[in-house]
Amino acid sequence: MSKQFMAILAAIVLIFIGIVIFSGNKSNNSSGNKSSAGATQHVEGQNKDGITLVEYGDYECPFCGQYYPIVKQVQAQYDQQISFQFRNFPLVSIHQNAFAGARAAEAAGLQNKFWEMHDLLYQDQTQWSGASDPTSFFNQYAQELGLNLTQFKADYASTKVNDLINADMAAGTKLNITGTPTFFLDGKQIQVSESVSSFQSLINAEIAKKAGQASTAPTSAGTTSQTKK
Repeated sequence: MSKQFMAILAAIVLIFIGIVIFSGNKSNNSSGNKSSAGATQHVEGQNKDGITLVEYGDYECPFCGQYYPIVKQVQAQYDQQISFQFRNFPLVSIHQNAFAGARAAEAAGLQNKFWEMHDLLYQDQTQWSGASDPTSFFNQYAQELGLNLTQFKADYASTKVNDLINADMAAGTKLNITGTPTFFLDGKQIQVSESVSSFQSLINAEIAKKAGQASTAPTSAGTTSQTKK
């Protein structure tokens, strides 16, 4: 074989390898990866009033970090009345460790410690978010939470966890989400400022709306029920 032919063959092989690697990387952290996994269902709260507050968040996003303590206060105040749900929406184009943070939370979730890991990731955001490799931080958090570290590491690197995050991202994309945090109250996107009172105003209005609907709902006898004053 001529040297020219060998050079051409080598170039073709290198191009093929590059395509395979690119495709593999895309499937590891892209919402375009197709799977049978559904969006996550991480929910807290007693929800006696049948109202759900959903956050699409990014663990590396500084704005999400700023909203985190506010959202926790809102959760505590309305724990009996509403439910709070978190879904992953890592902005991978601008936050290099965002997808990894979501992996850590979902891996912990497989050992029933999602919310505990969720909280640690936001509380220690400045420590791990800028690391070239944040996995040592995540492993440390897993140990602090009493997780089986071997299982955590395996789940963290698993396709199952990857698919869960991608399913959340796909759900968020369908809702036209472009930034984080993005909040939905009973299925409607809300614009809320960085304060507890801003959340209170919207949630109280929704609770009052639901109560009004319930008070005017037809009874089994076909009459309208009345609220006591």
